[in-house]
Amino acid sequence: MKKMLFALLFCVLLCCGCTPQQIQQNLSEPQNSAPAQTPVPTLMPLTTLDIAGLDNKTYGWGLKKVKNAAPEVPSSIMTTLKQFDAYYLGDTSAKVLYLTFDEGYENGYTGKILDVLRDNQVPACFFITGPYLKTEQALVRRMAAEGHDVGNHTVNHPSMPSVSDNAKLKQEMTQLSEDYYNLTGQTMLFMRPPKGEYSERTLALTRELGMKTIFWSFAYKDWDTNFQRGSDFAYKEVMDYIHNGCILLLHAVSKDNTEALDRIIKDAQAQGYTFQSLRDLP
Repeated sequence: MKKMLFALLFCVLLCCGCTPQQIQQNLSEPQNSAPAQTPVPTLMPLTTLDIAGLDNKTYGWGLKKVKNAAPEVPSSIMTTLKQFDAYYLGDTSAKVLYLTFDEGYENGYTGKILDVLRDNQVPACFFITGPYLKTEQALVRRMAAEGHDVGNHTVNHPSMPSVSDNAKLKQEMTQLSEDYYNLTGQTMLFMRPPKGEYSERTLALTRELGMKTIFWSFAYKDWDTNFQRGSDFAYKEVMDYIHNGCILLLHAVSKDNTEALDRIIKDAQAQGYTFQSLRDLP
C-alpha cells in the first residue's frame, strides 16, 4: 500500500512539475497578500528517465529577432523543450505577453519597477540569485507579497552544464528555493538557466525538481549599466519586437528599462496585448 501511495504522489509531482553586469541578465492583478502555493520542491528521482545517459553538451539560448513576430526555433530544439517542460514562448494564438526580469544585484531600480507593475496591475517574474536573496530581502518579500513570481537563477550563477556533479547542480537550485521558501513561505516554480546555457541533462534535472525552465523570445543588450542609451531606445527596442506569446527578458539594473516600462505597458495594452503570469503558460 505504501508503495502505491508513493507512486501516486510521484506521478502528481512529476506532472506539476555574468561579471555582476552579466548576472542581471502572477496573477493578472497583483494582490496585497501572497497566494497559497505548493510546498518547497524536494528531490525526487526520475524513474522514467536515465539522467546519466542524457546529453550534457552545452547549448546557448540565442535567437534571431524578427520584428513583431516570434523568432524561429528549429523543430529539434522545440521537441527537447517540450520533453522537459521548458518554454521560450507562450500562447501564440492570443495577444499575451509575459514580463520577466533577471536580478543578480540591485542597482536601485527594482522598487520603481515594482511601483509601475503595481500601478498598472501587471504581473511579472523576477529571477534572482543567491546573493540577491541575501542582500535584498525586503524587495524579494515585496515581490512575493504583491503577487509576482520569484524564479530560480541558481545560487552562484554558474553555467549549469559545467557543474558535472548532479548533486552539486541540484544544490545550486534547491538551496535557493529553500532559502526563498524560508523567507516568504512561497515556492519557486520557474528556473532560468544562467547565461542561457543548458543541456538535456540540466533541463531534466530542473524538471526533476518540479520547476519549469524559462527561456525567452525577446531580449536585448540592456544589462550593461555603462551602456544605457535612453528610455526612448528601450521603448522602441521592446515595441518593435513584441509578438503574440512573447516572453520578455529584461534586466532590472537598466535605467532605460525602468524609465520606459510604464509607457511600454500602456502602449502594449493599447495595441490589444494583455500581460499574464508565467503560471498561465499553456
